Amino acid sequence: MNRIATIRTAGKALGIAAMALTLSACGINSVPAAEENAKAKWADVEAQFQRRANLIPNLQQVVLSSAEQERGTLQSVIEARAAATRPEIQIDADDLDDPQAMQQYQQAQSQLGSALSRLLVSVERYPELRSQENFGRLMVQLEGSENRISTSIRDYNEAVRQYNTTIRTFPDTIGANIIHGAEPLVPYEAATEGAEVAPTLDMGRSDTAPAAN
Repeated sequence: MNRIATIRTAGKALGIAAMALTLSACGINSVPAAEENAKAKWADVEAQFQRRANLIPNLQQVVLSSAEQERGTLQSVIEARAAATRPEIQIDADDLDDPQAMQQYQQAQSQLGSALSRLLVSVERYPELRSQENFGRLMVQLEGSENRISTSIRDYNEAVRQYNTTIRTFPDTIGANIIHGAEPLVPYEAATEGAEVAPTLDMGRSDTAPAAN
């Protein structure tokens, strides 16, 4: 009897192991893992956009102190920042499968990036501003932010690609569709090509500021 019981126990263990492997092969583990990876990468995207937004108040103070003629351009940056940081425009990790929400977020961030780029190009004409240490530090920080944004978006899009491939590929698609009810996630695509790239300013130029109108 003991031998029979041992055989039965071993058989049950093998059955459980086989079932676990079968479930794993059907996406029970791989689909949630891919989804959580994409959500984590999206958190990085949001963090980098927030980092850029946090630098703008400091840029506002520096520009107003030396380039008052750019108040209009600066105001567009301030308004775009306010729009891009509204709570209702932010995307929760559970809403990454909502194309409309992603489009609104992308548009707001691209508008901010474009407004910021226009401001940085316009203030390049002010040598007294470019010579300020605070302005130079901000330019370095902004450039670093744009690089981090580009990297985090690339990583997020790759995680989305992997997730979307997983839920569409047999046998993972079985668990994705039957058990998880998985929907494809939406990649991040800048509304305007190059909108997320800050211009590089030539801090060594010696041209003079334009005369006031």
